[in-house]
Amino acid sequence: MRAVVLRGGELHVRETADPVPGPGELLIKPLSAAICASDVHYMDHPNSAPRFVWDADRDTVMGHEFIGEVVGHGPDCSDEFPVGSRVTSMPILIRAGQEPLVIGHHPDAHGAFGELMVVSEMMSRRVPDGVPDDAVALVDAFAVGEFYVRCSGVKSGELPLVLGAGAIGLSTVAALRARGVSPIVVSDYSDERLAYAATFGADVLVNPAHRDPYEAWQDTFRANNFQTTQVIFECVGKNGLLQSVVDSCEFLARVHAAGGWYDAGAIDCTAATHKGVTIQFGGGPHPQDWYGTLAAVTEGRLDPVPSIGATIGLDEVPAAIDQVRKGQGPPRIVVRPNGS
Repeated sequence: MRAVVLRGGELHVRETADPVPGPGELLIKPLSAAICASDVHYMDHPNSAPRFVWDADRDTVMGHEFIGEVVGHGPDCSDEFPVGSRVTSMPILIRAGQEPLVIGHHPDAHGAFGELMVVSEMMSRRVPDGVPDDAVALVDAFAVGEFYVRCSGVKSGELPLVLGAGAIGLSTVAALRARGVSPIVVSDYSDERLAYAATFGADVLVNPAHRDPYEAWQDTFRANNFQTTQVIFECVGKNGLLQSVVDSCEFLARVHAAGGWYDAGAIDCTAATHKGVTIQFGGGPHPQDWYGTLAAVTEGRLDPVPSIGATIGLDEVPAAIDQVRKGQGPPRIVVRPNGS
């Protein structure tokens, strides 16, 4: 099959071996997939976690946000997913006698940036007719925001500050809005991304180049006569940013670190202690967040499509991933592995 192949730390669009479905696995043709910042983290910080296996001497195909069409079955499959049906799945491949493999982050679990891939039948869900492919391909990203907002326990009457209006920031805004939380303050250096945030329900848009987001939060807090502690969702993951949150946040602030923390530097624990800051790191989304977000998309309660800023083919993926590495471009770029 033709795919975007990671080998020796570099990406090349070329032929690689077709995946073969094992027992209880579906062979699918990816219809739509999305590029994620974790694809960059996987490349740039190899073997950063036990479940992310990176082998420079083997072909790996990334792409863990996807929807595909069933084109074949491995042994011991049921008749629940006939050929031609559209399916999606959490990016986890379950095989007997093995630790779960993260799809797109393991050489034995090729992802959706190729013409074929396999998924575990037990993890798969059929997508109803009429639901757009691209919307389903974004479920994973929006499940991340759902996870952090659910874990935060934030509710109406609290004022959240969302740092970053990339895909995770937007998913956080969407999850907050779904719970009736308003107003929502969002900060980003990109006016274009702030406009995306407004689409998903952000009320106060702040570009730190022109206004301090913490002052904007304070002004909004006073204007609405809130009496609650500050809730911050850090959705960037930039080196040093978490320390700046500790330095700038309110006393007793609750901070939820949703950014990709692979080179984030140190935190001054003494400063955080003196402020009484609570910092939560997560590892989600959990299945309830992922499949709950899928249900919200298929039932029409959530439309993640407005976060898409570009649609590309396989040949354009290496350049697009480099664009994500630089923190540029739209919140989500969708890939059509088998053409549009």
